[in-house]
Amino acid sequence: MITVLDLSIAELRKITEVVKEKYSYDFSNYAASSFKRRILRIMELKRISLEQLIEQILKNQFTRDTFLHEITVNVTEMYRDPSFWKTLRMQIPEMLSNRDKLRIWHAGCSSGEEVYSMLILLKELNVLDRVEIIASDIDTSILQKAKEGKISNKNMELNISNYQRSNGLNDFNNYFTIEKDNSVFSKTLLSSVSFREIDLVKAIPFTKCDIILCRNVLIYFNQILQNNVLKLFSDCMFMGGYLVIGAKESIAWCDVASKFTTINLEEKIYKKTKD
Repeated sequence: MITVLDLSIAELRKITEVVKEKYSYDFSNYAASSFKRRILRIMELKRISLEQLIEQILKNQFTRDTFLHEITVNVTEMYRDPSFWKTLRMQIPEMLSNRDKLRIWHAGCSSGEEVYSMLILLKELNVLDRVEIIASDIDTSILQKAKEGKISNKNMELNISNYQRSNGLNDFNNYFTIEKDNSVFSKTLLSSVSFREIDLVKAIPFTKCDIILCRNVLIYFNQILQNNVLKLFSDCMFMGGYLVIGAKESIAWCDVASKFTTINLEEKIYKKTKD
């Protein structure tokens, strides 16, 4: 059994270069501590050295999708931070008061729980027909899971509690059907979503949005990449659009900070007020 307690900067740089060459994904500006933890986790689970991991990547014994699934962090739940969803429930009707339609982008949507939460909220506000939703992630396997709408029944108690605390209006179970060990989200609601594979590291502006949600993703990037991604979001946003980030994230220091006004600092909701 191989035991590895740490990786040097040179070793991290080496695995990053191999991954970039083989998979065309650039992790050089991911937060080093987080990237290192994920690499160490792969090595521990597979009981292999860094050299063996690199060899498996080069020989296609470790597929691109498998590697991305192991590296990206997919910890999520429905109506995570219920106070945020209570705030958003009040903001959306205000936004629609001077817009015919809304385009919403969930950047880094993971397995889809945030998207499902948004769909329910829009349905309960009776505005779903006035909204276009884009949901993206770098990990194609997790995107496929999001499209399927399946949530393990063991996670539903927390989801129900969050929904109730967010001032949900209906019986939460009405949005799901039970299939053995899973609760399957409404296919009708899910049909409103366009799922796309988007790598935020190299993405270019591709649309204009009224709301961009990227919650608890930026913490896994270093400041260079955070700055680039926040500029991307600014470029993809209509004037008066809303940017939502995670509770432990900030835009105060970035190059586009002056283009945004804080709407709710606690819930990390910002409004674009300058081009």
